[in-house]
Amino acid sequence: MKALLIIDIQNDFLPKGSLAVEKGDEIIPTVNRIQNKFDLIIATQDWHPENHKSFASNHPNKNVFDVINLNGLEQVLWPNHCIQRTFGAEFSSELNTKNISAIIRKGMNSEIDSYSGIFDNGKQNNTGLLGLLNDKKVSDVYVCGLAADYCVYYTAKDAVENGFKTYYIEDATKAISQENYQNCKEELRSLGVVFVNSNKI
Repeated sequence: MKALLIIDIQNDFLPKGSLAVEKGDEIIPTVNRIQNKFDLIIATQDWHPENHKSFASNHPNKNVFDVINLNGLEQVLWPNHCIQRTFGAEFSSELNTKNISAIIRKGMNSEIDSYSGIFDNGKQNNTGLLGLLNDKKVSDVYVCGLAADYCVYYTAKDAVENGFKTYYIEDATKAISQENYQNCKEELRSLGVVFVNSNKI
C-alpha cells in the first residue's frame, strides 16, 4: 500500500500568507497531478490556538524568528499562523482535496509545536497518523508540501524512523531556506529516505 502525505498546503504558508514560503503555490499543480498514483492520500493541517507559545506575539519583548527555550525544547518564534477556523488555516482552494481520505491536525497543544505530521516536537504525543498508516498496512510513504525544511522534513524523518519506505518528492515541496534544506536533505538521505521527482513515481 502506497500513501501520499500532503503536508500543510494552507493559505498562511502560501504567497500573501503570514508565514509564506516563497513560490509555495507553484507546487500545487504537481501535487494535484500525482494523486492518482496512490492508494491512500492523507493531508496534514497546522491547527493552532491563538495562544500558541510558538507565536512571537505571545512572548513580550521577543521578535519573530527569535529562538527561545520552550519547555526544554529549542523553539523558533513564528508570526501568528494557521489559527484554528481562520482563512489562513484553510487548505488552498487550488489544492484538489477530493481524494483526501483523512486530515491530520497538529499543533493544537499551546505548549509545544508540532512540525511533523506524526509526532509533536518533543515526541510526547502522536497525531494518530502512525496508527492510521499501520491500520491501512501502508508500506511506502511519499511526502510533499510545505515547507521542505520544516514540516515535510520532520514528517519524512519520523516516517523512515518508524519503518516506512519513505520517498521525498522534491519537485512537490518548497523550502524556507535553501541552505537549511540542503542540511535536511543530507540527514534524510543518511537515514534511508529516497529523493524522487514526481515524474518518476
